[in-house]
Amino acid sequence: MQGERLFLRALEPADIDLLYIWENDPAHWAVSNTITPFSRFAIEQYILNTDSDIYSSRQLRLIVCLKDEKNTPIGAIDLFDFDPHHSRAGMGILISAKFRNRGYAREALKIMIEYCRKVLHLHQLYCNIAEDNFQSIRLFEEAGFVKSGTKKDWLKQGENWTDELIFQNINKSLT
Repeated sequence: MQGERLFLRALEPADIDLLYIWENDPAHWAVSNTITPFSRFAIEQYILNTDSDIYSSRQLRLIVCLKDEKNTPIGAIDLFDFDPHHSRAGMGILISAKFRNRGYAREALKIMIEYCRKVLHLHQLYCNIAEDNFQSIRLFEEAGFVKSGTKKDWLKQGENWTDELIFQNINKSLT
């Protein structure tokens, strides 16, 4: 799966150390609903045992790479809660901090949405975003996602609670 400046690829054993860094960065925990670190062993087992068949695992994680001389990995994009019967899946994306604000997340989402429509024939994609994550809200809205609901006081951030917004991207051509 390729775009103009990026391509998406399957997880490889060489990604263990990179995922270990990303998954254990507390700055990412708020958006990934993680509250404890992952061991390197756990990440290694995840990568080595990942079933690339989305129909059996119900999820798919791909690495976002630059089309440069090193095929530099800059992030990950996920499909989760894949439901072929109802033709839908959740989406999430992480771009490493030093590669943000260059349009890479937008391009990666476009590539993944096209894959979801043309290969998986999904009717609907959705994402959940904290109400104060304005950058992600803008990103998903620009990709055609529309706010469809609010989960009140859903996320605990320190001693405070914040709402989580639900966004959907419905493929009108399949209705």
